[in-house]
Formats: sequence, structure tokens, C-alpha cells
Amino acid sequence: MQAQTYDYKVVRQFAIMTVIWGIVGMLVGVIVAAQLAFPDFVLWDGISWLSYGRLRPLHTNAVIFAFGGSALFATSYYVVQRTCQTRLFGGPLAAFTFWGWTAVILLAAITLPLGITTSKEYAELEWPIDLLIAVVWVSYAIVFFGTIAKRKVKHIYVANWFYGAFILTIAVLHIVNSAFIPVTLTKSYSLYPGAMDAMIQWWYGHNAVGFFLTAGFLGMMYYFIPKQAGRPVYSYRLSVVHFWALISTYMWAGPHHLHYTALPDWTQTLGMVFSLILLAPSWGGMINGIMTLSGAWHKLRTDPILKFLIVSLSFYGMSTFEGPMMSIKTVNALSHYTDWTVGHVHSGALGWVAMVSIGSLYFLIPRLFGRESMYSTKWVELHFWISTIGVVLYIAAMWIAGVMQGLMWRAVNADGTLTYSFIESVERTYPFYYVRLLGGVLFLLGMFLMMYNVWKTVSDAKPVDDAVPATA
Repeated sequence: MQAQTYDYKVVRQFAIMTVIWGIVGMLVGVIVAAQLAFPDFVLWDGISWLSYGRLRPLHTNAVIFAFGGSALFATSYYVVQRTCQTRLFGGPLAAFTFWGWTAVILLAAITLPLGITTSKEYAELEWPIDLLIAVVWVSYAIVFFGTIAKRKVKHIYVANWFYGAFILTIAVLHIVNSAFIPVTLTKSYSLYPGAMDAMIQWWYGHNAVGFFLTAGFLGMMYYFIPKQAGRPVYSYRLSVVHFWALISTYMWAGPHHLHYTALPDWTQTLGMVFSLILLAPSWGGMINGIMTLSGAWHKLRTDPILKFLIVSLSFYGMSTFEGPMMSIKTVNALSHYTDWTVGHVHSGALGWVAMVSIGSLYFLIPRLFGRESMYSTKWVELHFWISTIGVVLYIAAMWIAGVMQGLMWRAVNADGTLTYSFIESVERTYPFYYVRLLGGVLFLLGMFLMMYNVWKTVSDAKPVDDAVPATA
């Protein structure tokens, strides 16, 4: 049988770093959660680079771009080779994307605690790092689309459509939103003024969620769920409709982050309307993924990897119902600026993004290192339950706290004065901060368990040869 060569080295590098960056990002998340629950804890007292304001952007960047980004690089490079039956295009360019992306992450880990920041949500990195990101991302696009261009099969599998949309859209979002006027090597100002800057920032911010944290991971879902379940996608036609509907509507939803601000009212309403429309393709994709298990539901009893993948879709469905609901102006009047938003973000980030990434890595790592399975399937099962309990505790605490905060902030007495002071709402939130911290600690413990399982799997294994049968 003729062998087809694949480049698995870069996939292995990104896969292992995904686990490492996951621990780093979630550890910082636990620290900032502890700071909110115990603000007088002496570990960070008086140390500016350990303050909440410095660590919070480090946490978001580490989880989204280091952990999530590495997972997307690893899985997209694997999927595009397998489904196109050809080696990665560009030779050493793929290796450059790994070392370039790693350099970006390390620079972020240095500059953000030092307070070197643009202060733009999810786009805090200063202009020299932004330029490096652009170079790495363009290289990524060349490798990915070059591989598709030299594919050995006529059809382009739908997972590659989602990965491709994610790569192209993030390039546009990053370059436009990061347009700057440099002042010094570590300081720049946005090219855009006032409300325009806010609009462009949340066009970027929400579509970073839509394309970095949704479209890319849907590509992951459309490959790894059918592979792990041993079943074809429930409806390939629905997956194509899902793709076009999602990318057509997501770009318009950003203004819902700016309700009741200086943004024109019609723009806010437009964001709300498209957010509500977005529910349809989101749930269509969720149903398509879950129904792929038709005829194989029994595998959920014994396969913890499938549990990760399917439960991640459940959180995806929950988050994509909650987001459109929170975009409705009357609901947003209650939820905005409260911890309900934090709960919504983490039901997506931990429940959807992290769990589908973890399930995909548990599928991927043994195959990259010539193993039949992970070192311990029981540890994978334990990891699933620890993570699921952690997510549920986290988001339930934040939902309750957020609704309570919103109701307290707008409660008024008969004479029109506020019923509660702001500090009273903070005081009553503390029990929920303790529960949130517990949920985060549980999720972090699951990541440590995963790291040990991965280490035991790969430590005495030999990475598979690049040459494998084309039909494998």
C-alpha cells in the first residue's frame, strides 16, 4: 500500500503546549478568583505585578490565545493533513508558526504583569507584539490554505471550512482593531476616536469569541466527534448550512456589548437582532454534533473522551442560548456589568472550548505517539467528572450572583433613593466568590491530572513515523 507522509512534529509540539498553557492560564485564573474572594491575602499584598488588574488580562490571554490557540493550531494542522491526504504546505513555515506563537505568548506573559498594555479587551498586547502576531498568522494561513490547495482529494471536508473561516476572519479582526499610532516601543494609541474605537473594539471582541472561540472549535467538533464515535456526521447538509448561516450573522452581533452607551441606538438594536438570529445556526450545529451519536449512544457509558466532546456541545448550546437572551435590551439592563456575564463567558470558555479541546487532545495524543490509548482511561474519566462539577459550580455561582447584583443595583425606595449601596451588593456576593473559586480549583486539578496522564503516555513512547498508510 502506498504511504502518505504527514508532518506530525508541529502537531505534537502544539498539542503538548496546549496542556501546559492550559495549566498556566487556569492557574492565573484561580489566583485572580482568590484575590476577589480574599482581597487581603498577603501573597500579593503590595506587589504590583501580582495585582488583579495586571493578572486578569494575563489570564484571559493565556486561556484564549495560549491554551485555545495552541489547541486550534494542533488540531487544524492534523485535520487538514488527514482530510486532504497530503503533507503540510510550506515546510519550515509550519515550524515557524509554532516558535512564533510561543514567542508571542512569552512576550505577553512578560509585558502584561509589567502593566504594558493597550487596555483593549482581548487585544491588550502592545504594537511590536501585534506585528509579530500578524506575521505568524499570515504564515499560518499560508500553511493551511496551501495544504488545501495541494490536497489529493477533490472534496474539502466541512471541518476545514470552519478552520479556514476562523483563520481568515481573525486575521482581518486583528489587523483592523490593532491599527495604532506608536509613541514608544511599549506605548501606542488607537488609530480610532471615541465611540468609533469602542465599536471597532467590540466588533473585534465579540468576533474573537465568534471565530476564535467558536468557528475554530466547531471545526474541531466536526472532525473529532465522528472519529471518536465511529459514525458519520448526522447531516452533512446541515453542517454546510450551519457554516454559511454562522459566518453570515456572527459579524453583526458585536454592538450588543455596548447597550446603553454612546453608540447610536440603531446600531445597538442591530447587534441585538443579529444576536437573536444567531441562535438558529448555533443550535443547528449543536444538534448536528449531538445527533452524530445516533446508533452509538451506548458508547457514552464507557468512553470518557466522547463524554468530554458531547458535554462540551451541551455547554455550547447553553451558552449560545444565553448570549442572545442577554443581548435583549431589557435583559441586558439587568445583566450588564454583573457577574452573570462572567458566568456566561465561562460556560462557553470552560464548558465548551476547554472541554472540546481536552476531548480532542485525548483522541490526538496517543495517535501522535504511537499508542493505542491514553496511559489511563480511568484518569480520563475522573478528569471528566472533576471538570464537569467544577464548571457547574462556577457558572451557577456567577449566575446567581449576577442576577442578585442586577436586582440590588436597580432597587429603589418609594422616594426614588437607592435601596442598597454598592458595597452591600459586594458584601452579599462574597459567598458566591468562594463557590466560584472552588469550581476553578476543581477545573485546574483536572488539568494537572491530564498533564500527568499525558506525561505517562508520551514519556516512554516513540513518536510515530511521518510515513503512515493513506487509509489509516
